[in-house]
Amino acid sequence: MTRQEARKIVASFPKSDAQAAFASGLSLLKADYPELLMPLARKLSKAFAGDPRMHQLLGLAARAVGDSQTALEAFGKAARLAPTDGLIAHSYARASLDAGVPAVALFERAAQLAPQDGSIFQGLAAALFREGRSSEAIAFLDRVVGANPEWLDGQRDLAHLRGQMGLAPLETLAHKSREPGASEGLLRLHVNLALEARDLDLAASALHAARSSQGEKPWLQVLAGHIHSEQGDTAAADTAFGKVDALVDIADASLHARHLVKTERADAAASLIEPLIERDRDNMLWPYLSLAWRMTDDRRWQWLEGDPSLVGVYDLSQQFGDFDRLVSYLRELHVAKAAPLDQSVRDGTQTDGNLLLRTEPVIRELRRALLGAVAKHVRQLSPHRPRHPTLLQDHEPQRVSGSWSVRLTDAGFHVDHVHSQGWLSSAFYVGLPAASSDGDPHAGWLSLGQSRELVPSLPPHRLIEPKIGRLVLFPSTMWHGTRPFPQGERMTVAFDVARPKQSNFG
Repeated sequence: MTRQEARKIVASFPKSDAQAAFASGLSLLKADYPELLMPLARKLSKAFAGDPRMHQLLGLAARAVGDSQTALEAFGKAARLAPTDGLIAHSYARASLDAGVPAVALFERAAQLAPQDGSIFQGLAAALFREGRSSEAIAFLDRVVGANPEWLDGQRDLAHLRGQMGLAPLETLAHKSREPGASEGLLRLHVNLALEARDLDLAASALHAARSSQGEKPWLQVLAGHIHSEQGDTAAADTAFGKVDALVDIADASLHARHLVKTERADAAASLIEPLIERDRDNMLWPYLSLAWRMTDDRRWQWLEGDPSLVGVYDLSQQFGDFDRLVSYLRELHVAKAAPLDQSVRDGTQTDGNLLLRTEPVIRELRRALLGAVAKHVRQLSPHRPRHPTLLQDHEPQRVSGSWSVRLTDAGFHVDHVHSQGWLSSAFYVGLPAASSDGDPHAGWLSLGQSRELVPSLPPHRLIEPKIGRLVLFPSTMWHGTRPFPQGERMTVAFDVARPKQSNFG
């Protein structure tokens, strides 16, 4: 559905027919136009106050645009009007989890109404974890995957929870994947989670087990090439990647491109990526193409990342002034004992869930300040460049697709990484250790445009000093990481802005 077609639906919306209005509203949501639906949904929820579907529609639209308070209230009304509706009960529980209010009992109720819905079990585990009941969350998921080992989402969540609590993340999965009859999906998940845990030996062992069961399949060859590359065995990686006829899958191609960049074959990496870049909807290849172009002094790098409008540094200390209160609040949310498996954090912890959806006043105030700066940054971006991953034609809506807090201690840092599926990414500094005159003068600084793991000889194209109240915005496809502090606590908030739907793609 194009934006023009969506506006036609809005213009002819059946406001007097509840059934037709609900169907039209769902079509707008399915096509990802919740902002257009919101004003209509508000009116429908008042015009048909006794119809749970109208409150459900408002809740769905509000949740899609990031308005947690409205979503919570709307789903609450819908649940009171339809107390036996499992979908509404689940939505109410999810809205409560987003908003940061107790949700365990609500998920338990939803599970009673829809006992076959695995996503409810995932939500219940997340609610237990966020309320400081991590042991119960892990035990619960352990029981469920014990009864159904092929529930891959549950296995993944269990591994992540175990890892965040400092436990062996893959203990349960490793046992199940060794059993006769383990599915291809389970075996593949074992390899991928071992890679997330940065355990290359375990990943190689899991891959060997998968090969013994599944034979020589293309995905096994690609992962074998990736593991060999990360282990530093260039010849074995080349052999494995060479056995795959054509890397047409973007994710597979990104692993091969990573290997080529890492082994200083930038021309080969560019030749691999450039024919595929038009199909790279998740922007997985742009970060590697950026490195390849810089390594070969290709001037197209300036077109991609050299525009000064792409990076913005904003002082929000006046818009948001009570940083001590924010740090104290965030510290209570850091219930994990270790970093998530699949994130860039080293020697620190990261909060769970979408932080900026929480409804506490301190977070609502923070969200307003941050999104105000995002709007300012977007207004100053250079004009649209065809095919550019950041300089887009359409800049609305500006939705937060993910947000979190990171707490680093002593020598904690972020490895260089990207958030390829986002549009804009960020770092907002809310708590920093005392400055030290010893050691690296750039300790704790944000590094942009550098991937020390892949191309250590390539310098950053910008280093930015952390200051309390400073927000840095930059393209999500741009490599970024931090230098370690020698000691102390560093507290940040980060978020991604989703890539707006482009009218030229409908």
